[in-house]
Amino acid sequence: MERQFDKQFIGGKWKQGNDLDHVNEDKNPYTQETIITIQGANTQDVDEAYQAAQKAQKEWIAKTPQERRQVIKKAADLIEEQQAEIMEWLVKEGGATKIKAGLEINLAKGITEEAASFPLRIESRILPTSTGEESFVMRRPVGVVGIISPWNFPFHLTMRSLAPALAAGNGVVIKPASDSPVTGGLLPAKIFEAAGVPKGLVNVTIGSGSEIGDYFVSHPIPTFISFTGSTPVGKNIASHALSGKRIKQVALELGGNSPFIVLADADLDEAAHALVVSKFMHSGQICMAANRAIVVEAVFDAFVEKVVERVKKLVVGDPADKQTIIGPIINQKQTDHIEEIIQQARSSKAKFLIEGTIKEQIVEPFVLVSEDPALAVFHEEIFGPVLPILKVKDTAAAIAAANDTDYGLSSALFTRDLTHGRMLANELESGMCHINGLTVADEPSAPFGGEKNSGIGRFNGEWVLEEFTRVQWVTTKTGKNQYPF
Repeated sequence: MERQFDKQFIGGKWKQGNDLDHVNEDKNPYTQETIITIQGANTQDVDEAYQAAQKAQKEWIAKTPQERRQVIKKAADLIEEQQAEIMEWLVKEGGATKIKAGLEINLAKGITEEAASFPLRIESRILPTSTGEESFVMRRPVGVVGIISPWNFPFHLTMRSLAPALAAGNGVVIKPASDSPVTGGLLPAKIFEAAGVPKGLVNVTIGSGSEIGDYFVSHPIPTFISFTGSTPVGKNIASHALSGKRIKQVALELGGNSPFIVLADADLDEAAHALVVSKFMHSGQICMAANRAIVVEAVFDAFVEKVVERVKKLVVGDPADKQTIIGPIINQKQTDHIEEIIQQARSSKAKFLIEGTIKEQIVEPFVLVSEDPALAVFHEEIFGPVLPILKVKDTAAAIAAANDTDYGLSSALFTRDLTHGRMLANELESGMCHINGLTVADEPSAPFGGEKNSGIGRFNGEWVLEEFTRVQWVTTKTGKNQYPF
């Protein structure tokens, strides 16, 4: 298996990349051992992959909806059958704990099962007219989709685009993150290969961003680019998608600064538990993690005490150990970024209640508090196990602080008054709001996406089906027509 995963997957074949100057070294972030090395792809490989996807897409869309549905369903079954192997890869390649890996596999299986229903849910419409003609709205696949996936939930976040794109009748080329080439690209491709997609319908190109990144987006064949990752990179992708020879549609799921709001009437035990899970799942390396807690002063001290008590019990270490909650940070660059944020918070006089240690890529939990909403730590996406808690006067101040960000992905709000909570949710500038729940939430049939600099477009359910299809207006007329001249 590992010998096979040291190659690109293009045109239905496992082959060496043509970039002789770059080798992707896939490392275990906990042990620092090299798992496999992969010869990089160059622009020639990307071109071959897109051409293969375009050719195979015509064969794929010629199949009946029932045939396409059976292939997608088979892929979901394979995820279930191979979950032990998938979990092993998520742990060793991405530093996922067993808990996180299990969650990720279930999410990927769920969206794939949901996608299996899509071929039978794509409908056209007949519109009424005043001219006597027949007027149809036809829904068709977009053609070829380029998927750029991240390293933090690589298997799920690739499958979240891959399965629906295929179900809608498209061909696909995947560019996974260099830190997760197997779980973010080669493993999903192998599953769909085994499920029976036509050769060339799914392709994976693994290469350096400097070599193939811009070309992957600006290539003339794909009509749609699906990207999950940082906001700066997402803006660059959008720029290339709009400025090339052919304008492309994009779906961008970008950064987050999710607020976790605790009001005076909240169940503090439940809120503290939810906050610790929302913040420290996968060491905080989740776009919708609770990046900051915002707590009204009436319950601030009591709530913070409960949070600190829980955080102190979190187990840090080897992600292969079932008891571990805090595993490794994905790479040294990200570890350095977290350390910089901590140093900024120290220099700004924030009060640290828990101050862990940083050794190589293991970052122990940090908890800090402040009454100054202007601190940089409340405005940067941390992507690590660092929890800043802001004290505010009242509900109005909490909502204002929550919206004081360029991001708008997820949010959580704890209150016993559900009616009031739903009203406050309308005031929050976020694509998702969970009252008395986790910020880290994803359902196959619910719209996933953000506002502001957290991206555009929606994943899951009927919303992603709309992303990966286009509508065409078709009219038919019989007999002689009346024209204006």
